[in-house]
Amino acid sequence: MSVIHEYLNSVVPAGWLPDPVVTEIEDLRRMHRRRAPRMFWDYCESGSWSEQTFRENSSDFDLIRLRQKVAVDMSNRSTATQMVGHDVTLPVALAPVGMTGMQHADGEILAAKAAEKFGVPYTLSTMSICSIEDVAQHTTAPFWFQLYTMKDEDYVDRLIARARAAGCSALVITLDLQLLGQRHRDLKNGLSAPPKMSPATLANLAMKWSWGLDMLRTERRGFGNIVGHVKGVDDPSSLMAWTAQQFDLTLDWSKVARLMEKWDGTVILKGILDADDARRAAELDADAIVVSNHGGRQLDGALSSIRMLPQILDAVGDRCEVFLDSGIRSGQDILKAVAMGAKGTMIGRAYIYGLGAMGQRGVTRALEILQREFDLTMALCGQTRVDQLSRRNLLIPEDFEGRWQA
Repeated sequence: MSVIHEYLNSVVPAGWLPDPVVTEIEDLRRMHRRRAPRMFWDYCESGSWSEQTFRENSSDFDLIRLRQKVAVDMSNRSTATQMVGHDVTLPVALAPVGMTGMQHADGEILAAKAAEKFGVPYTLSTMSICSIEDVAQHTTAPFWFQLYTMKDEDYVDRLIARARAAGCSALVITLDLQLLGQRHRDLKNGLSAPPKMSPATLANLAMKWSWGLDMLRTERRGFGNIVGHVKGVDDPSSLMAWTAQQFDLTLDWSKVARLMEKWDGTVILKGILDADDARRAAELDADAIVVSNHGGRQLDGALSSIRMLPQILDAVGDRCEVFLDSGIRSGQDILKAVAMGAKGTMIGRAYIYGLGAMGQRGVTRALEILQREFDLTMALCGQTRVDQLSRRNLLIPEDFEGRWQA
């Protein structure tokens, strides 16, 4: 993709130019970076502290090699499978990403529509710009809803009721955000409580014409699941202050059990990065757990999700499904996680790049790229179905899980 096309994409509203040649997720990443304001790009493309975990989430996938097979019938391949009883065209669900609607106008709606048409689940974040009702109004397939544990139990109960009324088919409870990690880039960009917009940030916002024109065409610019549903929250300052006070430092497994009971449906527990925690989640009869370190945005210095996956799989056995989140940037990454034993994966940044670059078309293109890469890799590994994948398709370093002292 030419530099000229990348520049035009950053200043011309989405849909006004013919689609560029996009062959990999990195193409979408570059386009997104040019088009999005820096504060929202950094929110997507950063981790906490030194960002070691953020980087290793992706780089550790490169340590795993693939075993090539030949003279195998590669016809009649299928990338379809199931995740918590849902038929999916690819072992992927779109992960919850806060403020998706600031990466592109009406971002949550566009991403959900792309996921529905492609045949994979979409997960709406509590901290979304478009509300539960907005997404439900623009889609027909049930989507998943992600819930943060908060102090305001009345609000949480009403939020769960709204998700149920909207037909959400699964509740994804995030467990690894009892307080925010030290995110230097967000703090420097003014993403704090209250927001602090520096002259440099305001100037950068003013230069992103394509992004700005799209944002002017929508009325959805606040946090749709919160504003209008919490007393006293009616502007960005009051919203951020309320949010900062809602982190539940007293969260324990009994509160998790209460939320699961309140939902009384399919529950996915997200943010598991320890074998003991995985066992506790399985004991609560969670339908699935997500091995995740919040994309490297919480505890920097934690091991990557893919390194922790084997011992977590061993800990839970077949008591619940295990998904892998954090670090996936290609179809080969998806295959490596599934071959290692994950039932499915969740992608965040990979689809956000597409959304930020090209709106709904970009999300669709990201999914197409991932599916093609997964399909080709599966075939060259000598398999034709997702359920045939196993560790025999991988070459895993002997010390991949590390020799860490307990």
